[in-house]
Amino acid sequence: MMDRAALRLILLGVFLISATSDPFKKKQNVDIYSFYINSTVTSRYATTVITSRVANTLNESQEIQFEVKIPKNAFISKFRMTIEGKTYDGVVKEKEEAQQQYNQAVSRGQSAGLVKSVGRTLEDFKTSVTVAAFSKVTFELTYEELLKRRLGKYELLINAQPMQPVADFKMDVHIQEKPGISFLEVKGDLSTGDLTNAIKITRADKDAWVTFYPTRDQQTTCRSCGENGLNGDLLITYDVERQNPQGEVVVSNGYFVHYFAPSDVSRIPKNVVFIIDRSGSMHGKKIDQTRLALLRILSDLDEDDHFGLITFDSEVSLWKRELLKATETNLENAKSFVKEIRDRGATDINAAVLQGVDMISRHPREGTASILILLTDGDPTSGETNKDKIMANVKEAIGTKFPLYCLGFGYDVNFDFLTKMSLENGGVARRIYEDLDADLQLQGFYDEVAVPLLTDIQLKYPGGTNLTKTSFSLYFNGSEIVVSGQITDNSVESFTTEVIAVSKSSNVTYKDTIMTKDPRDVPPENEDFMQRLWAYLTVKQLLERQVLLKGQEKEDEKKEALKLSLKYQFVTPLTSMVVTKPQEGEVEVADKPKEGEAPPRPPAVHPRPVPNGPFGPPGFSLYQYQPRQPSPAAAFPVLRGGRYRSERILARPSYPVAEDFDPRGRMVSAPAVHSSRFLLSVVGQSKPLCFDVPVPHKLRLLQDSASEFSVNGESMTGQSGFHNIAFHYKTNHHLTISTTSIRYHDGQNHVEFLWGQELTQNKTEDVSLILRSDELDVTMGNIRVIILLHKENGDVFLWPAVQQQPKDVKLTGILGKTDASYEEIQGSQTPTLKINDQEVSASWVDATDYRLSSKPVIKCWLVSFYAAMQKDISDFTVTQL
Repeated sequence: MMDRAALRLILLGVFLISATSDPFKKKQNVDIYSFYINSTVTSRYATTVITSRVANTLNESQEIQFEVKIPKNAFISKFRMTIEGKTYDGVVKEKEEAQQQYNQAVSRGQSAGLVKSVGRTLEDFKTSVTVAAFSKVTFELTYEELLKRRLGKYELLINAQPMQPVADFKMDVHIQEKPGISFLEVKGDLSTGDLTNAIKITRADKDAWVTFYPTRDQQTTCRSCGENGLNGDLLITYDVERQNPQGEVVVSNGYFVHYFAPSDVSRIPKNVVFIIDRSGSMHGKKIDQTRLALLRILSDLDEDDHFGLITFDSEVSLWKRELLKATETNLENAKSFVKEIRDRGATDINAAVLQGVDMISRHPREGTASILILLTDGDPTSGETNKDKIMANVKEAIGTKFPLYCLGFGYDVNFDFLTKMSLENGGVARRIYEDLDADLQLQGFYDEVAVPLLTDIQLKYPGGTNLTKTSFSLYFNGSEIVVSGQITDNSVESFTTEVIAVSKSSNVTYKDTIMTKDPRDVPPENEDFMQRLWAYLTVKQLLERQVLLKGQEKEDEKKEALKLSLKYQFVTPLTSMVVTKPQEGEVEVADKPKEGEAPPRPPAVHPRPVPNGPFGPPGFSLYQYQPRQPSPAAAFPVLRGGRYRSERILARPSYPVAEDFDPRGRMVSAPAVHSSRFLLSVVGQSKPLCFDVPVPHKLRLLQDSASEFSVNGESMTGQSGFHNIAFHYKTNHHLTISTTSIRYHDGQNHVEFLWGQELTQNKTEDVSLILRSDELDVTMGNIRVIILLHKENGDVFLWPAVQQQPKDVKLTGILGKTDASYEEIQGSQTPTLKINDQEVSASWVDATDYRLSSKPVIKCWLVSFYAAMQKDISDFTVTQL
C-alpha cells in the first residue's frame, strides 16, 4: 500500500522562478534531458509551470531529487510526478487533516521532509523519488501570483540553476495586457555575454513574448555559469499603457478586475515623521546603514514637504518639537543631527510612536498627506512593554487619520507585532534584512511612499458582489490599486465603476462604464484566469485580516479563506499538499510559515540525511525519516578533489543526530542523541567540515597558556548550546555567564548584569565587557569573543563566536583549531574524505550557525570527532568550568 506525502510548502520572495541542482560536477548517470519554464502573464496574473524530465542512466535504481524556489507571494496550485507512465498528483487538504496523516506515518517510523529558506526572498521546495534502472521521471510544478506594481513597473524574475547543461532547455514567457504594453526590458545574469544571443523578444500591441533557448555550449558561458551549466536569472520588467485615467477593467465569465493607477493628478505635499530606534541592539552596521539611508531620504524630500525626526531608546529625543519645511537650511541641519545618532539604551516603542503621532496631529495642514514611519530592531523593553496596550494606545492616538508604516530591522524583531500595529493603522510592515544593502532597502521602501497622489480612496461597483478591499487611505505614484469581484447579473451588457478620492486641491471622481461582452478582453485559453485571480486576491486579503479580527468574525473569515484555498487547490497557511509517492512508507512535510519564521524541526524518528544528489544546492537538504537501511551509492554526490585550510565555527545540527562513527571514522548506526554541531569553515570554499559533540559535556573551548586565558562551556542534557560559559584571564579576572545573568570579578570588585537590560559597559585596562540586548561582547587582552543568547523552541542557550584572535598565538581548544585540511576522494561508492592520510566517511548535512543572531542554515561534511580534531573528546573535557 503506497503512503501519501504531505508537502507543506513555504513561500518567500518577489515573483521568482528557479530550479536548482547539485553544486558538484554533473553525475554521468543522471541526465536532465529536458527542462522547461513556461510563464503566462494575463492582466498581471502570472501562472508558471516548471517541468523537468530526468533519466536514470544507471543500471540500478537510484534516488532523484526535484527542487524549485518558490516566491513569497505565490500559491502553489499543482504538483505531479510521472514515472513509467503513471502519474502521481498532489491534492490540497486542510492542514490539520494532512498533519494527522503525516503524524500517523511518522509514528510507524516512516519518512519526513523539510522545505527550507534560501535567504531573504526564497524558499526551496524539494522532493525526491526512487527511479528504476534506465527509467525516467517527469516533475511538474505550477504556481500562481498577481504581480504587484512598484515604482512604475511590474517585475518577473526568473532564476535558472539546473546545475548541468541541458540538451533541451527552454524558457518561454508570454505577457498579455489589454491596454497595451508601454515598455519591456530584459536584464540579469542570463542576459550577458554569449547568452544575449539566446534571448528573443517579440512585441505586438497587446502582447510580448520572451524566449530563452540557450545551447548546451552557451549554458556554460554566462557571468555566473560554468561547467555545471546555467546559474543566474532573467529579470523582465514592464508596464502597461495608461490612457484611461478611470483605470482598466477586465471582465470574464462573471468576474471582473479593476486596475486603478491614475497619473494625471498633482503630487500631494506630505508630512512625514521618521521614528528611529537607537537602542543598544542597533549597534554597529545597523545604525551606520540607518544613518546613510536617512541622509539620502532627506535629500529626496521636496521643498513643500514637512518632516520630523524622532530617535528613541529608553528615552525619546526630538530633533525639533514641530514639523519643519524641507528647506535647504532645515535639511542640512537635520543631516547634521542624523550623523550624530548613536546607539544606546533600551527600547520604548510606545512613547516614541505616540510622540510621532502628536507631532503630526499638532500641526495639521490642508491639502497634505501625513505618514508615520517607524524603524526598530527589537521588542519593547522600556516604558510600556505590553504589546496589546501599545497597539491600543497607538490606534486610539492615530484614529485613522494617517497610516503607520513599520520597518523591522533583522530577525530579532517581533514582526507579528509590527505587522498588526501597521495593519490596524492603515499601513504595512516590511522586514529590512541585515545585509550590505540594508540602507538601499530602507531607501527603496521610502521611494515607494515618497509621492502621494490621492487620499481617502473609495471604489464602488454597482452590480458587483463578493468584492475584495475597496477602501484605501493613500495612493502613491508608481503603485496600483486592484479590486476584483463577481458580477451579480451575467446577462447585463455593461458594468460601471466609480472611484471617489481627495486630490491635492479638491475631491475627484472617476467614473467609467464598459461593455461586459467585449470579445477582446480574454483569450479563450485563459478564460478561467479571472476567477482564479479573484480567489487569489480574496484569500490573500482574508489571511491578512486574520491578525486584526477576533472571535466569531475571525473564525468566519478563516473558514472562507480555507474554503477558497481548497476549491482552487491553493497551498496557503491553512492548507497542505498531499502527494502519493511510489515508495512505500514515505511522508514529506513542509509548512508555509509567517514572515521570518523558522521551519519546523523534524521529529526524532531515526533520521537518515539524504545527501545532495544530482539535484540539491549547497545549504539545503531534504531529510527523510525512514526505517534504517543502507543508502544507495548513487544517491551520493560525485566529489571534487582539493586540499583546503579551515577555521572554526560552532553550530548545532538542524535535525536530531542519528549517526555515529567508529574510532577509524567509519559511519555506524546509533540511536538518536541531542548534540552540538561544530563547523570548520574552509577558507575560500563553500564546503566546511563539521562534527557532533553529544551533550551533556564540560568542554575546553579556547585556551592560550601564555596569556593565562581560557574559555570553558557546559552543556545540559536535552538542551542546545551551552548553559554556562566561563572566562578566565591571568590570575584575577573571572567571568561566568549563564542564561539569566553575567558575573565578573577582577580580584577586588564584583559586577553583575542581567540579560536584556539596557546597554551596559564595563572596561578596565585589559578587559572590556559590552552588553547589548542578547549579545555580550568580551575582550580580554587581544582576544575577543561574543556570547549570544538564543531563544528557540522553548530553549534558552548560550553560543560563543570568536571575533578576534592574535595571529602569532596558537590557541587550543575546540574553537581554537584552524589548521584542518582535507581531500575529497573521487570514485568511491560513498562520500569519502582523506584527513591526515586517513580515509574517513562523510555525509553532506545541514547545521545551524548560531554565531549570528539570524541563525542561517549551512551545509557541511559531517565526519567523526576524532577525524576532525585528531584527538579524542576526552582531550577537551574539563572537570570544572
